[in-house]
Amino acid sequence: MTTQTDHTEISMLVSRLFRAMDERRFDGDRARGFCTDDVRMVTPIGVSEGIEALEHSKEALERYARTQHIASDVLVDVEAASGRATASWNALMTHVHHDTTLRQRGKDANPLFTVGGYWEAELRRTRDGWRISHVSIEAIWTTGEPPELPAGIQPTPVGRRTGV
Repeated sequence: MTTQTDHTEISMLVSRLFRAMDERRFDGDRARGFCTDDVRMVTPIGVSEGIEALEHSKEALERYARTQHIASDVLVDVEAASGRATASWNALMTHVHHDTTLRQRGKDANPLFTVGGYWEAELRRTRDGWRISHVSIEAIWTTGEPPELPAGIQPTPVGRRTGV
């Protein structure tokens, strides 16, 4: 049974997370305000855990000059007795390429790489409030061209589940 308070707190956590990502305030101690120390992140470009997951997110954001992540339709289910919850939401993720990327791609290069998809999360209630312990991101559609990825990283094809 989800209380209105739990739903509001988790929805606000999602909104604050997306804002922090866009403002590049998603690293180190600040990230702990969103995630547990043992967080597991499953994204279209790989799986990471704990501090590595937080660094992975920071590196992914730095591939762009700016980003804007918009969350909607947050669905929450809380297991009050265990202090655990699940949440899922739709996401529109717009990424603005660096000028250097655009120059490399030529004068007709699209400055945006946009992704529509959804996020699924498991959360734990801590003494400091709800924190994400597992998150999975699935890209449903994209427009534009993604950035060059480091050697050895192959993104999951659009519309394919990244796994949990």
